[in-house]
Amino acid sequence: MKVSGITSTAILSFLLGIAAPVCAQQEQQGEKQDHPQQQESKHQQAKPEAQHEQQRPDNKQQEHAQQQQRQDQSKQQQHAQQQQRQDQNKQQEHAQQQQRQDQNKQQEQAQQQQRQDQNKQQQQAQQQQRQNQNRQQQQQAQRNNQQQRTPEQQRVQQSAWQQHRSQDWQSDHRTWQQRGGYRGYRIPDDRYRGYFGPDHGFRIQGLPFLVVGGYPRFQYDGYWISTVDPWPESWGDDWYDTDDVYVNYVDNGYYLYNSRYPGAGIAINISL
Repeated sequence: MKVSGITSTAILSFLLGIAAPVCAQQEQQGEKQDHPQQQESKHQQAKPEAQHEQQRPDNKQQEHAQQQQRQDQSKQQQHAQQQQRQDQNKQQEHAQQQQRQDQNKQQEQAQQQQRQDQNKQQQQAQQQQRQNQNRQQQQQAQRNNQQQRTPEQQRVQQSAWQQHRSQDWQSDHRTWQQRGGYRGYRIPDDRYRGYFGPDHGFRIQGLPFLVVGGYPRFQYDGYWISTVDPWPESWGDDWYDTDDVYVNYVDNGYYLYNSRYPGAGIAINISL
């Protein structure tokens, strides 16, 4: 019995001795097998981290590029808005300046027109005053001359006019153009407008009178007027005493017209 027990114990120990190294060897092999897997797992875990670390600079560059792009866009928008505001301000300033210029121009034109109207009114008033004074002086001079003229002077004056009555005025009359042009004295324009023309009639009767070269000559407004044409036979016998006449400048020459018989003008010469 004892021998059997000892034998069993020995066998068991032997088996355990053999099994322990085997188990240890298997464990080592298992560890060896597990170690590459762990290393591979660690390598795989480390790889995304490395990739992540590699991707970080790229992300920073993208963020920087996007930030730079946003800044550029913002600058462009600000510049465009600033330019737009400047353009609008320029347009408004130009419009306001143009408006001010137009207003100033209108005011200047209105003031100029007002001054012209005032000057015109003053000139017309002065002209009318001179005309009235001249008419009064002429009337007074005519009355004085009529009183001073002797019957002989009246006869000479009447004879001078009657001698130059035309028998056929259309054939006897000649214009200044037919005479080669007017070469006498030219009345100044301002004086002409004030005392001559259709609006300024007068009567020859009572005016200073002379006969020069057989033709009648009378003085009006300080100028001597000499007839160089016969007067139309259709006029009245005493038209020079009874009718209003006026001096008009037509076709580069002076003519004497009878207000009662319009259309026919006698060529005259003006002298001082």
